[in-house]
Amino acid sequence: MFRFILSFFGGIFTTITMGLGMLALTIGAVFWMYGRDLPSHESLAQYTPPTISRIYSGQGRIIDEFAKERRLFAPADTIPDLIKQAFVSAEDKNFYTHEGYDLRGIAAAAIDAIKSRGRDVRGASTITQQVMKNFLLSGDRQAQRKIKEIILASRIEETLDKEQILELYLNEIFLGQNSYGVAAASQTYFNKNLGQLAPHEAATLASLPKAPSDYHPVRRKDRLTSRRNFVLKEMMENGYISETVYESERAKPLRSVQNGDFDSFKKELPPRDYFTDEIRRQLTRDFGEGEFFTGGLSVRATIDNEMQPIAANALRKQLERFDRGQGVWRGTGKFIAEDALSDEAVWRAALADVKVARDVDLENQWYPAVVLEVGNNDARIGIEGVEEDEDGHWVPAKDVQWARKRREDGSLAKKARVAGDLLTVGDVVLVRRMTADADGSFIRWTLRQIPQVQGGFVAMDVDTGRVISMQGGFSYQHSVFNRATQAKRQPGSSFKPFVYAAALDSGYTPATIVVDAPIEINTPQGLWRPKNASNKFYGPTPLRTGIEQSRNLMTIRLAEEVGMDTVAAYAESFGVYDQLGRFLANALGSEETTLYQMVAAYAMFANGGERVRPTLVDRVQDRYGKTVYRHDERTCDDCRIASLDPGFAPQILSDRERVMDPITAYQLTSMMRGVVERGTARKAVKLPVPTAGKTGTTNDSKDVWFVGFTSNIVAGCYIGYDQPRSMGRGASGGGMCGPVFQEFMKEATKKYGGGPFDVPPGGHFINIDRFTGARLGDGASGPNVVAEYFRDGEEPTFGVSFDGGFAMGGDLPLVEEVQRTSKQVTTSTGKKAVVGGKASFGTLSSGGLY
Repeated sequence: MFRFILSFFGGIFTTITMGLGMLALTIGAVFWMYGRDLPSHESLAQYTPPTISRIYSGQGRIIDEFAKERRLFAPADTIPDLIKQAFVSAEDKNFYTHEGYDLRGIAAAAIDAIKSRGRDVRGASTITQQVMKNFLLSGDRQAQRKIKEIILASRIEETLDKEQILELYLNEIFLGQNSYGVAAASQTYFNKNLGQLAPHEAATLASLPKAPSDYHPVRRKDRLTSRRNFVLKEMMENGYISETVYESERAKPLRSVQNGDFDSFKKELPPRDYFTDEIRRQLTRDFGEGEFFTGGLSVRATIDNEMQPIAANALRKQLERFDRGQGVWRGTGKFIAEDALSDEAVWRAALADVKVARDVDLENQWYPAVVLEVGNNDARIGIEGVEEDEDGHWVPAKDVQWARKRREDGSLAKKARVAGDLLTVGDVVLVRRMTADADGSFIRWTLRQIPQVQGGFVAMDVDTGRVISMQGGFSYQHSVFNRATQAKRQPGSSFKPFVYAAALDSGYTPATIVVDAPIEINTPQGLWRPKNASNKFYGPTPLRTGIEQSRNLMTIRLAEEVGMDTVAAYAESFGVYDQLGRFLANALGSEETTLYQMVAAYAMFANGGERVRPTLVDRVQDRYGKTVYRHDERTCDDCRIASLDPGFAPQILSDRERVMDPITAYQLTSMMRGVVERGTARKAVKLPVPTAGKTGTTNDSKDVWFVGFTSNIVAGCYIGYDQPRSMGRGASGGGMCGPVFQEFMKEATKKYGGGPFDVPPGGHFINIDRFTGARLGDGASGPNVVAEYFRDGEEPTFGVSFDGGFAMGGDLPLVEEVQRTSKQVTTSTGKKAVVGGKASFGTLSSGGLY
């Protein structure tokens, strides 16, 4: 009997032993099979998560950020213990004791699944397993993925310590609202950094990894509050907070940015504009899109926060002035259904969803509004972000009487007399406060609209090329197309300085006489008869007057004398064009370029002829603070010295390429000062420091330009329709772009100063009559006298005029003689005619009076 019992239990023991052995072998085989081709876990030790790239102004303020996943990387030693404790309590209470997987948790999850017959299937993954799933595996709920998780989790626990694993987890997890990692989520939900979070706020973040969309702080507020309180209880039971703290924190309301309890961090960022978007465009080209959006770059921009709004408003003011001068009302073209207007909450929500520009601050902030009621004279409006008055907000009749409404067939109605002539109920419009200049007191709400005409503005340092201001249009939110850098337009007469630069370097002087007379040129497209803007001809004229008065015919003759190959080579060396066509029409700026390129080229005139590389970025650093790009490559050995003798400044050495002779640069600058002082820009530009520049107006006034500079700052403006068409006979570079330049530079000179342009060595001054080019005595004075700078050994030659080889107008006397005489001549038809003081037989026989 005893032997039978012993045999029975021995069999049972053997069976159990063999079963356990087989189970162990099976488990071992399974783990061996799934553990063969797993991804390398060792790469996590060098893992660098995608993080936000941020752009800082020259004053160190964050002005924009770019990211595919909004993540702020926080090293483990900078994450407060409270945050770690909250997530450990919520996700894996045994994190600090297990070896990567929790058998008790797995068993509990399996029992719950059996009891619920598969309806209650929960994870039981440890934080280490979640790291493996997020980084190396897929998110599916298959058994084989769980096995791989456990294998990798046990391996990573041997490679990294607990703090390193927790660092990976807390920086990688998605917590909703496009926030990845706890640092970004803390900003998103509370606008606080991690060190400022209270226990209930840390518990709120720890509640989100389970399913962020199911725990929305507004839509699922009660559910999130319940989950938060559960995490707080776990923290108490795990000994991380006391019962007193638990009770206190549990009683606090759930507050968040999304619920309006805190301001959003986005309010601290200015709205995205042309400047930062252009940085994005350039850096994605230089570094690659992936690196820019995920590399955590710190970009120090060149923008001047004080000058940028001045540039934007100067351009906007001119664009709006021109648009309102056209007297046509277009509005926004957006509408809200009338049935949504009876309930304030409904129309406010609908208005918030309408896509219109909200980034315009011209004189006062512009607001979207909807027309709620149209009366006999006035119209009542509801304004976004502005509370209703007792009587409501109204647009009075006198505010609309500048405009006519365009009908559906394209025709224009009569000029409006009452608000109803322009507005209908449900129209979405833009409005701003009209205020008194004296004290800023409110006058009325006034209608505004985004102009159809557009333009660009750029200002930069003449020595370094650092762009301090850029405006690519009226409103970035209305149109992201950057007209300062992307729009290729005809520069018109603003290109002429490059023709004159080529001539000055080819032996001509500012006093050289060039014939201003009609020209006829045979082209494949037919006979070309270029004209001056005034439709007049002025006879032999010095170069200086040619550029001051923007004489087209003189420029063409000069380009023919010098050769278009030489002119094109100059334009290309200055970076205005990559390859300029060798056509005479291009001497008048008929080939397209960008404002950005033109302003950079003018900077080389201003600094004496040295190469300028324009830039929007001073420095780029990677996520570790290492500089990966620096614009200023000049060397400063003195900057390494601990101290300098009193009165001595550090010497900065530059090896910049010279693109033109410094004497040529000074001569050209002096001639362009004449443009501002007595030429085509004299009415618009009046600065307290020496200023030079050039206007440009293309055929039919489709594009108007002004580019100018002081000794420190160069700035340029262009205005025109995006689809080029005439802006009218009154449009000109001096009249439209000149005021933009003036308004900006008036403030820029206060900040950056300005002084006389440096006179290079190797030359001498001679007084010249600017009308005739004749030499005058050293003591000469008067409005006709100008001191021209000539190279040593170079003397002006008098009595010789150049006509470009066209052999037309060669009989024209010097200007002085033409102005003082008149005579009877025989015309080409054989008739007698009296020729006055501003014409000759040559002008008549060469095409007649214009």
